[in-house]
Amino acid sequence: MHPMLNIAIRAARNAGKVIVKGYESLESVEVEEKSLNDYVSSVDKEAELAIIGTLQKSYPDHSFICEESGILEGKDKDHQWIIDPLDGTTNFIHGIPHFAVSIALKIKGRTEVGIVFDPIRNELFSAVKGQSSQINGYRTRASEVPKLAGTLLATGFPFKQKHHTKTYLEIFNDFFLDVADMRRGGSAALDLAYVAAGRMDGFWEFGLKPWDIAAGELLLKESGAMMTDFNGGNDYMKSGNVVAANPKLLKEMLTVIRKHHL
Repeated sequence: MHPMLNIAIRAARNAGKVIVKGYESLESVEVEEKSLNDYVSSVDKEAELAIIGTLQKSYPDHSFICEESGILEGKDKDHQWIIDPLDGTTNFIHGIPHFAVSIALKIKGRTEVGIVFDPIRNELFSAVKGQSSQINGYRTRASEVPKLAGTLLATGFPFKQKHHTKTYLEIFNDFFLDVADMRRGGSAALDLAYVAAGRMDGFWEFGLKPWDIAAGELLLKESGAMMTDFNGGNDYMKSGNVVAANPKLLKEMLTVIRKHHL
């Protein structure tokens, strides 16, 4: 096992304890609006500090990109942790038990370790580059369905970019006519982990951030799936526009999305 995976799991579980404790007493959780429809809770911040503290104990010189704390440059810029302490904050503050911790490690720009941890279900999705992806220690494989017919797709609404609503709904409509059904869970990190685990066949969303998708990207790769931007390229970390599925289904999904000239 990758030594840094062990520490990352410890960090994720420490954050999970903070989150579960907060979830059990939601009335005492402070919430503020960072930007339009984008919320942060005191638990997000506390969980992030738990992650950073755990990682820094073992790797004091490493660098960080965090949703709440921003960029923390350490002496060692080759090792960079990308952290979302609580992906699905809106679910969390409404008492909906569907959210996750997402932690990824990049070494010299390449993602080597990825973890998505659901503290409510105690499900740990993990991957190490070149060593397959797992859920609670059992290997996961993405679904191999080649066509949209009969699939279950996951998505996220563009609630931070409502100017995309019309285009989004047109794409949604095109997919919906072909697929078996759609799901909108409210945590992109879990959506990607679910695609990697074969629970969902594919996923697409506008305007995500690197900390939403960095761990999920590796989970996908190590389970036989892949991620691209809406043009089929690798610009998803910058654009935030993400499509994920096995290679054949991804091609079908891109054909639908490209009709809309994004």
